[in-house]
Amino acid sequence: MAFCRTLTGLLLSGTIALASTAHAAGITVHDARNRDVAVTDFARTVSIGGAITEILYALGLESRLVGVDTTSLYPAAALHDKPNVGYMRQISAEGVLGLNPTLILAIQGSGPRETMDILETAKVPLVLVPETFSEDGLIEKIKLVGHAMGVDARAECLSTAVDADLAQLRLLRAKVTKPVRVMFVMSLQNGRAMVAGHKTAADEIIQLAGAANAVDDYDGYKIIGDEAIVAAKPDVVLSIERGKDSLQAEAVYTHPGFALTPVAANKSFITMDGLYLLGFGPRTAAAARDLSVKLYPALAGSGTFTSALSSANCRQ
Repeated sequence: MAFCRTLTGLLLSGTIALASTAHAAGITVHDARNRDVAVTDFARTVSIGGAITEILYALGLESRLVGVDTTSLYPAAALHDKPNVGYMRQISAEGVLGLNPTLILAIQGSGPRETMDILETAKVPLVLVPETFSEDGLIEKIKLVGHAMGVDARAECLSTAVDADLAQLRLLRAKVTKPVRVMFVMSLQNGRAMVAGHKTAADEIIQLAGAANAVDDYDGYKIIGDEAIVAAKPDVVLSIERGKDSLQAEAVYTHPGFALTPVAANKSFITMDGLYLLGFGPRTAAAARDLSVKLYPALAGSGTFTSALSSANCRQ
């Protein structure tokens, strides 16, 4: 009897494995390079990009992961349990290929270019996942990762939950009557501020939270002078937590530029976890909600934000 159960289990697992392989053989992914990538085996996947890793865990695919990058900070088990291939913009080709991956999922912007060129010419499918900082871009990211891993139904479950959270966020945002002006400061070195303009994760999360980016005259990140800071008239400075390298509130308030803005007058300085705030993964709606309540404390009592993501089970 026990033998029969064992045989049945082996046959069942074999059938599942064959089905998975057969399904994988028919997967084609259109990625950020505008290329079609054929995925034939996703059993040994390397994830480069914190949002990708977070999505894979949310889909219950951690057993297929053989390596992650240093931005894969959530869940904490990722970097604890999986080999680390380095920072996403300083990846070593040898470190990735040495893990014998069957699939590489890398967020758009991964590098350096030399490494990506080597990975593209290797006999391992490389899917470059688009990084579009928008609600639609977030949903498409989840669906693309799920499709590349052969779990479209799970990805649909996750994207539906995230979309529901974004819908709740829109209702909360509609209650904002006067958007505050937020300046995202990546760093403040030698008295010079590196600040986020348009087409950045910071710009989009500020808007999702119902605020306005105080910087509206350029795209990307740029170092700006004191006069530009004063002219922008920020109400709040937003930054990310970086351990001992985190920007400190007092450094902002005493800065010659910020000292002449409402930021210093109102002592308005906010820091949040970097991946949570800027990662544009499944928790983005919750991060924007948390930022919104920090910016507009009155919204905290205007209704409960019940995350559909927290109650969704998209892992099977």
